[in-house]
Amino acid sequence: MIKQVSIYTANTKGAMRKITKLLKDNGINLIALVTNDSAEFGMVRFLASDPEKALAALEDAGYMARITRVIGVRIDDECGGLDHLLEALYQSNIDVNYIYISYDRSAKSVIAVFDADGAAEIESSLKTRGFEVMNDRDMALND
Repeated sequence: MIKQVSIYTANTKGAMRKITKLLKDNGINLIALVTNDSAEFGMVRFLASDPEKALAALEDAGYMARITRVIGVRIDDECGGLDHLLEALYQSNIDVNYIYISYDRSAKSVIAVFDADGAAEIESSLKTRGFEVMNDRDMALND
């Protein structure tokens, strides 16, 4: 599993810029990022070069943030790569809460990042099906 930082923030002009500037000023590289919004608040989820440092910087700046564990899986960078993973999850009767993708520059491959209940069993199932499941050490290589 890999560490993801999640932030709740006001949905206002410049809100994302404040977050990215804070991370930049603290020397934290973004590896992947996804945002979801509502009328007043938004959720920002991201993978970072140093999740603990990102969390500390965000909390020091007054953000409500936390680290959660998510599953990262390498998928083929071709038509149907994500579908292949989703088919394996579907066949294993796994419900995905959310998913986003990132590109691993060092390995030149795509990483699907997702949240689902029963992570240890899911990782084992995916490994059995031939997928490469990422860990924090793998993500540090993306820095």
